[in-house]
Amino acid sequence: MDNKEMTVDLINENEAVFEQLFKKHFRELHAYAFSLLKDWDVAEEIVQSLFLKLWEKNEWSHIQTSIKSYLYKSVYHDSLNYIRRQKVQLKYQTSTAYAMKNDTDDAAGKLKMSELEQHLSQALSKLPEKCRAIFQLSRFQELKYQEIATQLDISIKTVETHMGKALRILRKEMKEFLPLIALMLFNMFRS
Repeated sequence: MDNKEMTVDLINENEAVFEQLFKKHFRELHAYAFSLLKDWDVAEEIVQSLFLKLWEKNEWSHIQTSIKSYLYKSVYHDSLNYIRRQKVQLKYQTSTAYAMKNDTDDAAGKLKMSELEQHLSQALSKLPEKCRAIFQLSRFQELKYQEIATQLDISIKTVETHMGKALRILRKEMKEFLPLIALMLFNMFRS
């Protein structure tokens, strides 16, 4: 018998022994992995990859301890490593999702504010000139009705009438933005 025939016989014998090892331990190792992972498919992958690694590296023939003990220990460690990777991945996904939500919320908030400002500007332009001037003095320059009346040389009653008219028109023009305005006011007073 030459070396080539001996090598082929050894490989065939190794394959037969390995196949017997696989058939003998696969089910119980799969059940063990499933008890750790609570996922049928992942448990199967863990056990299959263990046997594949053993075959590729031909480690199984060099195991010093009991093969059963070695296989169980390997499945245990591979399962724990899988769980750790899942936790890290979940933590990363959670932090990424949180960051993206904040960025999206900020971007959406800025877009809404821009829309709100644009709509307010359009609504203000629809006010009669005197009404708009009184509204801007009251709301943007924060003057009291008496100060506005004195500055424009009109009565307080006229200021009140123009403010009422301005608020009615703006309320009608800005009705789609009222929930956003209410939310902004709520957040301003909450902090």
